[in-house]
Amino acid sequence: MGDPLSPRTLVYDVATAGDPQISPDGRRVVYTLATADAEADSSSTHLWLCNIDGTDRTRLTWTGTRNSGARWSPDGNTIAFVSDRAGKTGIFLMPAGGAGEARELLHHMYPISDLAWSPDGAHLAYTVLFDPANPDEKEPNPGAPAPVRVTRRLDYKQDNRGYLNDARLHVWVADVATGERRRVSSALFDHTFPQWSPDGRFIAVKLANNNGMCSQIIVLEVANGESYLIGPETGVVGCWSWSPDGSRILYAGDTARTAQLDFFLYDVAAATTRRLTDDLQVLPDAGFPTISAPSQPAWLDDGQALFHAFHAGASALATIDTTSGAVEVFHGGPVLHATASYDAARRYIVQGHSSLEDVGEIAIFDRTRGEGSVITDHNAALLERHPMARWEKITIRRGNFDIDAWLLKPPDTVPGRRYPLILDVHGGPHGYYGHGFNAIQQCLATNGFYVLCTNPRGSGTYGRTFAQQVVRDWGGEDYQDLMAMVDVVAARGDVDGERLGIFGYSYGGYMTAWTIGQTDRFKAAVCGAPCFDLESMWGTSDIGHIFCEEQYGGAPHEETAWYAAHSPSTYAHRTRTPTLIFHGEVDDRCPIGQGEQMFVALMKAGCEVEFARYPGGSHLFLRVGPPAHRADVLERILGWFETHV
Repeated sequence: MGDPLSPRTLVYDVATAGDPQISPDGRRVVYTLATADAEADSSSTHLWLCNIDGTDRTRLTWTGTRNSGARWSPDGNTIAFVSDRAGKTGIFLMPAGGAGEARELLHHMYPISDLAWSPDGAHLAYTVLFDPANPDEKEPNPGAPAPVRVTRRLDYKQDNRGYLNDARLHVWVADVATGERRRVSSALFDHTFPQWSPDGRFIAVKLANNNGMCSQIIVLEVANGESYLIGPETGVVGCWSWSPDGSRILYAGDTARTAQLDFFLYDVAAATTRRLTDDLQVLPDAGFPTISAPSQPAWLDDGQALFHAFHAGASALATIDTTSGAVEVFHGGPVLHATASYDAARRYIVQGHSSLEDVGEIAIFDRTRGEGSVITDHNAALLERHPMARWEKITIRRGNFDIDAWLLKPPDTVPGRRYPLILDVHGGPHGYYGHGFNAIQQCLATNGFYVLCTNPRGSGTYGRTFAQQVVRDWGGEDYQDLMAMVDVVAARGDVDGERLGIFGYSYGGYMTAWTIGQTDRFKAAVCGAPCFDLESMWGTSDIGHIFCEEQYGGAPHEETAWYAAHSPSTYAHRTRTPTLIFHGEVDDRCPIGQGEQMFVALMKAGCEVEFARYPGGSHLFLRVGPPAHRADVLERILGWFETHV
């Protein structure tokens, strides 16, 4: 059957294709391919080009380590992209055929992202950090001490970005012919993913406040920077798109933070908003902050738009009628796709592709033929040698809800053998598991474990009602959902119910810490970046002052008893489960102090415990950290469960 997927194979041998962009004429696709180099212990991203059917695949970039953000000009003759090849992050322009040298248009000291061509192809909008304390982007004096940091705003830091104070992402517009640029946004908040109006006069941008927990659309007039806002300050915006005539803006969002998006239609002339859906049962793809862009809707005509969404842990392509609000899913399956790009005729939809059978490829759907296919095979040979886990979906009923789970199994299971079981709890709490590739799950499952990936109440992709069930009930019915699923699976003939382990990260880390303080049924635990002491989490997390209050019902002084009753720290003294804790040392989301408190509590309880700390690691270091750190985490998790379970 082949060899297991080892930690080093998963980190250094898997290539990840992403951010595919289809040419306006629908004939070619440009995308990124990310790889890691074990010898240099570094990762790189380069651009590739292929035909719509995947043929004539060509690597476009060979210099620099970060080449990304490729976008086709409206006439299809030029590809703009971002590269670090010149020592600083710059925007480069390349002939669309790939022949000829790319020319640098401009560069900044800070990373550039979110390229967007104006409709006439004469300008490029983009986002880059602007620091009012360093408007000229001067390099710091290497011999000078770090400046004193003084702030008067709650959102002064952000995970995966660090200390910000007033430095925020802003929208710039550059002349494609001359490289002359100017900043068109001014508010001291993040501005991301600019979308030009059809006439080129305005740009609709996501404006994030409260450390990205809340967001609105800000419409900027390109000529003078004048602006107006769409949506309430405490609402959220996920994705958006101008109508063909520029008279309306369709967007997915909500008027409050409810863990579910609905569709709204903004009338530009009347300055009014109409709600189109209520408790939409699919979750429009809003991307992932600091990691991936939203899948912007694409209008088919004046009354209908395409969009990418998720339902029950799987991807779906759907249309929405902008008059009635009727939503129709026309394509879906056991996959998890990312982003969505459309040709000018809206015949093709191209996306990043992941599933429980393959990973890191590019997929395309042809609306005319009603057919979808995967057009790249960067990891096919690897997965022939190292097969991915087999899987089955399990659903149980608890109370008024169906609870889904995916059971991953070694590809070469032996009839009659009983296998140890690891419960994997997702983050969020409004995250979700499903039909997507997960390196930790594949590492465990292909190395001899059954891995149970469950979506307890509170998980996303099941609608607003289901998602809201976890609010003010952390460690309650969500915990019972997980234990009920473990009971069902542990009773199977192919599972050894005496050899159980539990793993979780972030909210999953919370649930791991909570579980081992409630029961000794698990032989081992691995707890990543936990929410351990909810009161200190409120005051130290970059989003705690918003997130904790909405999840827990108020601030600690308002809900003292609730915080104590639902904090794993309250029960940690009775833990006896051997536990591995791992944490990034510059995690601003679930700060390192949470892991430190848990380590001390378990040591004082006489529990076998080990604490792995990753210097420079943010809350997202499992996705964006150094390859060596990511490989080390996988090795430690696998080793801990092999030793104790």
